[in-house]
Amino acid sequence: MSELDLRAFIRDIPDFPAPGILFRDITPLLSHTAAFEQALAGMAAYVAEKRPDAVVGVESRGFIFGAPVASRLGLPFVPVRKPGKLPAARVSVEYALEYGAGQLDIHVDALGDGERVVIVDDLLATGGTAAGAARLVEMTGAKVEGIAFLIELTGLAGRRRLAAYDVFALLALG
Repeated sequence: MSELDLRAFIRDIPDFPAPGILFRDITPLLSHTAAFEQALAGMAAYVAEKRPDAVVGVESRGFIFGAPVASRLGLPFVPVRKPGKLPAARVSVEYALEYGAGQLDIHVDALGDGERVVIVDDLLATGGTAAGAARLVEMTGAKVEGIAFLIELTGLAGRRRLAAYDVFALLALG
């Protein structure tokens, strides 16, 4: 099967979730089996190169890509969640978004000292969410080997905020 242009499956929604924000809607990609499969394969190839002990996915769209990538590679999947979603002992970090602030949590026993992980999410914008997830991983004693995204919005310079990490994006959009 020939490669698809995955950009054709990303829909632009202006002024969502707030005025002035151009939302990149991935639901057309998710609903097209071949496009979704191609995206997962591309992300899984990057993750496999890093030889991690686990894959960490950021709520919520990071779960869509992180869990199947982890499953393909026979790795554990560790969720990073929004506040109030994890039932056991957890650590938290606050982070800045391009249109607000937030908090992320991870179970304190989700990762072990020195474990190697790759963080997976759908979109790199300003890098605040990914930087927060990386801080959480490091708080557990694990090491971030890389951070993988479906899409990088190059105009928002999120990669600069993540300069301490190896960053991969399947698609770069201006």
